[in-house]
Amino acid sequence: MEKNKSNKRNSNSNVNVKKKKMKTWKKVILIILLILTISVGVFAYKSHRNGGGLTGMLATVAGHDEQTKKNLGEFKCLILGISTDQDGVDLTDTIMVASYNPNTQKATLLSIPRDTYTGKNPAKATAYEKINALYSRKHRPDETLEAVNEITGLGIEYYVVVKTEALIKLVDVIGGVTFNVPIDMNYDDVTQDLHIHLKKGEQLLNGEQAEQLVRFRHNNDGTSYPEEYGDNDTGRMRTQRDFIMQVIKQTAKPENIFKIGQILDVAKEYVITNIDFNVAKDYIPYAVEFNTDNLLTATLPGENTNKNTAKTWVFVHDKEETEALIQELFYDRDKTEEELNQENQISGDNTTGNNTASTNSKTTSSTSKSNIKIEILNGSGVSQNLQKAVDDLEGAGYKVTRTGSTNVTSKTTIIDKKDVSQNLLTNIKEILEVGTIQESTSSSSKVNITIILGKDYN
Repeated sequence: MEKNKSNKRNSNSNVNVKKKKMKTWKKVILIILLILTISVGVFAYKSHRNGGGLTGMLATVAGHDEQTKKNLGEFKCLILGISTDQDGVDLTDTIMVASYNPNTQKATLLSIPRDTYTGKNPAKATAYEKINALYSRKHRPDETLEAVNEITGLGIEYYVVVKTEALIKLVDVIGGVTFNVPIDMNYDDVTQDLHIHLKKGEQLLNGEQAEQLVRFRHNNDGTSYPEEYGDNDTGRMRTQRDFIMQVIKQTAKPENIFKIGQILDVAKEYVITNIDFNVAKDYIPYAVEFNTDNLLTATLPGENTNKNTAKTWVFVHDKEETEALIQELFYDRDKTEEELNQENQISGDNTTGNNTASTNSKTTSSTSKSNIKIEILNGSGVSQNLQKAVDDLEGAGYKVTRTGSTNVTSKTTIIDKKDVSQNLLTNIKEILEVGTIQESTSSSSKVNITIILGKDYN
């Protein structure tokens, strides 16, 4: 009897202990849930204050606050694309200056021709002094960086050296890149084991085909890109820039976030850079939502010449035009329309005495379509309109040298910057089927005409 009572007391005691434990665990769980709720709420709040969406979440994870982006300046770096198919040679096929401003969400790609002369006396130029030979000498990207800074005056700190294998593997990792190949490409070089065979038109390119695309200069029969597109190296640089835009756009797709490990593995093995991770991580949260319509592209101005003792073809950049182009691409671009209008007004006041001569020359200067350099800025709000305008104008024989985007506007504007003849301005308006012609002559402008596409263009 006593034994049964004892067992009952023990049983009741065990039940009480279990109840106490249950109450304790409930409290712990409630506290954990409360902490999680507060944490999620704080994270969501901070993410919202950091811009919301994927950018806000990444910025919060990176430890950013509302002031972080405001304190970030424009990021500039030199991009070198290196061909590694010949042992020990490592020729630089692609040379570009890239910039990105997280506060304005604007970016720039400036191509540097691979034959750009880096010496002091063009009359005695040699192939050894071409900019694409600098890296192959000692495999030191800082020498090329120094040469580019000498040419542009940009004071770039960072470089990224991308080997051929990186492009091939990245394109394959993201499942290929859809791209509109501008012409049929057929070229074979057995010495480099390089074989390029691509058909014109939009298609999904794999890694091997991507390499063919960016390395193409001319066909086996000597033909190349059409003149209005940009012959040989000029055409290749344009194709490279356009392709990089598509790689950026298609790599940034949400589904590729799960492939970040593979992408980083490619970078570790085939990319050389002096960019510190702590610098990169501050820009990444804002770059993930970058719209490639805000990318402005251009090529270093100058001319190809072989007027030297060695009869070597080199590209000699035009110092004055380069200075004007750098000003437009990297400095004036972030100015407000009001600031630019004020500067143009001051410039106009200082050159009033030349207005008559300028007006009289409009009917005779810049009479050839092929001599007209056109910049198109897309303010229509529809990304496809930019390529349509480029195709229509180049199909008519004009040369579109720069493209980019601007704030959405209702009306299309054709701005004459270099005293273009009225006949050509009218012809451009007829091709676009819309547009108001304005005059804004600028001696420092790198283009003859700037076209701002409005919502009325379709």
